[in-house]
Amino acid sequence: MEKAVAIITARGGSKRIPRKNIRDFCGKPILSYSIEAALASGAFDEVMVSTEDAEIAGIAKQYGAKVPFLRSAASAGDYATTAEVLMEVLGQYRDMGKEFNYGCCIYPTAPFVTPEKIIKAMRLLEEKGVDSVIPVTAFSFPPMRGLWVEKGMVRYAFPEFASKRSQDIQTMYHDCGQFYCFHIGAFMEKQNLVTDKTEVIVMPEIEVQDIDNEQDWRMAEIKFQLMVGM
Repeated sequence: MEKAVAIITARGGSKRIPRKNIRDFCGKPILSYSIEAALASGAFDEVMVSTEDAEIAGIAKQYGAKVPFLRSAASAGDYATTAEVLMEVLGQYRDMGKEFNYGCCIYPTAPFVTPEKIIKAMRLLEEKGVDSVIPVTAFSFPPMRGLWVEKGMVRYAFPEFASKRSQDIQTMYHDCGQFYCFHIGAFMEKQNLVTDKTEVIVMPEIEVQDIDNEQDWRMAEIKFQLMVGM
């Protein structure tokens, strides 16, 4: 059994930003950043890209990733979950006679992922004996002070926090949506990347950006340029 595999999930059918996973980001395909970080970390026996798209597969190979098989139409659809994609990939490897102890699912639009972050997460995964390790970042404003808007009128979503100062409310975090390092045995059993045994590494907000539209894309490029210039 080999030790670890990096699985970069890059389907071709992005709707909101067409061809998003191979679009130029600060000078090269955005997918390339995830591949290069995984390879440079030295944490994996295999770095692969899961895709159904021939062009994406070609770019993945150009940057050093393997594409040992193509993704099925079912797992490349709009409603396929990350867990379903990973289950399929691991099953295909098993059919080839290859199994791994650890995995790391890296999203293809994650230019903020670095080799150092991957190494830290994989080390925690092994040393702590947890199911998974994920990067998180704090909400910039406490969600507990959020408002519902209905018919143009607002009301507190959580009235019990309405009079509390922001600094007196426990910090809440959200998934960075960049990568998930996981113990494959635990994942196959629970079929979930976030369990009651998930460790976190905390990222600064400047290194986190969801990319769902053109404004997000421009903001990500600005943050990335700031990060690499630090």
